Amino acid sequence: MNSIDFNYYFQLGWHHIISWDAIDHLYFIVALSVIYQLKHWKQVLILVTAFTIGHATTLFLSSLDIIQLKGEWVEFAIPCTIVLSCLANFRKKGIQGGADRLQYTMALFFGFVHGMGFANTIRFLLSKDQNMVGSLFGFNLGLEIGQIFVVLLVLIVGVVIGRTKFFNVREWVLTVSSLILGLALQLAIERFPF
Repeated sequence: MNSIDFNYYFQLGWHHIISWDAIDHLYFIVALSVIYQLKHWKQVLILVTAFTIGHATTLFLSSLDIIQLKGEWVEFAIPCTIVLSCLANFRKKGIQGGADRLQYTMALFFGFVHGMGFANTIRFLLSKDQNMVGSLFGFNLGLEIGQIFVVLLVLIVGVVIGRTKFFNVREWVLTVSSLILGLALQLAIERFPF
């Protein structure tokens, strides 16, 4: 794979997360990371990487035409994953020191769902003579770095909010999770497939 193709797919992955067109993806990453503090960045990185692994696996299997789902159901399922992530945040007593198995499992599974949302687009973009593995690697690397950027922003904003005493930690998590929950519910209603 040449560097131009790799750079193209890397940029595509980056813009898949750092774009208003990917607002549902941003909502999910914020909901996933808001319950952590900056000192727990390693655990959050592993959690986000679990999501990327699920996302990458779905893109790969879809590119091989092994799995395909109806687009309208996938588009509805994506905001549902955000709703579930926000609801999971409400059960937490405070900022987390590490992810539990349920969180890793959710991140991996929800990565599968979110990957299906982009599967048709990536399948269309990949030409027959292209190195599919290299292209998907470039895309997912761009996606992962974009997600890490968003997570770091969320963690840094959490530190700033904590120091201003505008919110306590629990109020911050509940406020952000409630806001994203409302936005995700609106997306789910708009995308309901019936």
